[in-house]
Amino acid sequence: MKLNVVKQRGTWWFVSGLLILASIAGMALSWAQFNGPVRPGLDFIGGTRLQLERSCTDVSACTDPIDIADIRAILDEQELEGSSLQLIGDSGQAVSIRTRTLTVDEQATLRSALEGYLGQVDPTASKIDVVGPTIGRQLLVAGLLSLLVAFAGITVYLSLRFKFDYALLALVALLHDVIITLGVFSILGLTAGYEADSLFIVALLTIVGFSVNDTVVIYDRIRENFKRMAERSVNDVVSDAVNQTLGRSINTTMTTVLPLVAIVIFGGDTLKFFALALIVGFLAGAYSSIFIASTLLAWWRSMSSSDAEMSPATE
Repeated sequence: MKLNVVKQRGTWWFVSGLLILASIAGMALSWAQFNGPVRPGLDFIGGTRLQLERSCTDVSACTDPIDIADIRAILDEQELEGSSLQLIGDSGQAVSIRTRTLTVDEQATLRSALEGYLGQVDPTASKIDVVGPTIGRQLLVAGLLSLLVAFAGITVYLSLRFKFDYALLALVALLHDVIITLGVFSILGLTAGYEADSLFIVALLTIVGFSVNDTVVIYDRIRENFKRMAERSVNDVVSDAVNQTLGRSINTTMTTVLPLVAIVIFGGDTLKFFALALIVGFLAGAYSSIFIASTLLAWWRSMSSSDAEMSPATE
C-alpha cells in the first residue's frame, strides 16, 4: 500500500504542531524555574556536585530511605542553604547534592557531616565533581556555537547540492527535531530532575547530522523524479519519492535506535540520558524527513508553480 504523504499533510503538520506547542510550553516552564530551556547541569553553570550512596552490605542500614529534610538541615549547618538536592535510585539510598563551588576543606567537612548521618557509604558509587563558573559558561557558549555552525554548514551544503529552497525547508525540519528533543528533556528536568550536560549538546549535534542525512536521501530521490517524471504533478512526484525511500528510512532509524534502547536499559545514568536524547531526536528526525520536509517541499513547489502560471495573466 502506497502512502500518500502529501494528501495527508494536514494530519502530519497538526501532529508536529501539537508536539512543538507542548515542547515550547515545557521549555517556558523550565526557563521560568531554571533560567534555561532545559535544566542546566554542573557543566554549564559551575559549582560542586557530591553524590553519596549508603552501603547496604548490612541490610538493616538500608531499611528506610534517606530523608531529604535531614540532609537539608546538614547543609544549612554548613551555610549551603541554596543547594539542590535529589534522591537517586528506586530505593532512595543515594543522594545527589549540587551547591556552590566548594574548597577542598569545605568538601571534606561536608562529606564528613553527611557520612555521619548516612553511616557507611559505598565508595564505588560515591563521587564529587567541581566545575568553575567561567569554564561552565565557556562550555555553554562553545556548545551553542557548534550548533549554529552545524546549521550554517548544512545550509551551504544543501544549497550547493540542491537549491536554496531545499536547504531552508530542511532547516525547518531540523528545527522541528531540535525543539521536540529540547521539549522532552525540559519536561524530564521538571519532573525527573534531569540536568543537561555537555553530552546533551553532543546529542543535539548528532541528531542534526542524522536527520539531515535522512532528508538528503529523500530530497535526492525527489530531484531524480522531477527529472524523470516532468509531466507529473509535484504532489505525485514527492509522494512517489517518499514511498521509494520509506523502507530505507525506517530500517536505518530502527537499526540505529535498537542499540540505543539497550543502552537506556542497561547503561549508567550518564549514558542512559545521552542515548535517550538520541532516540527522541532520531525518531523525530525520521518523522520530519518523511512527513515534514517532503510535504513542505511539495507545498512550496506547488505554490511556486501556481504563481508562475498566474503571472502572465496579471501582467
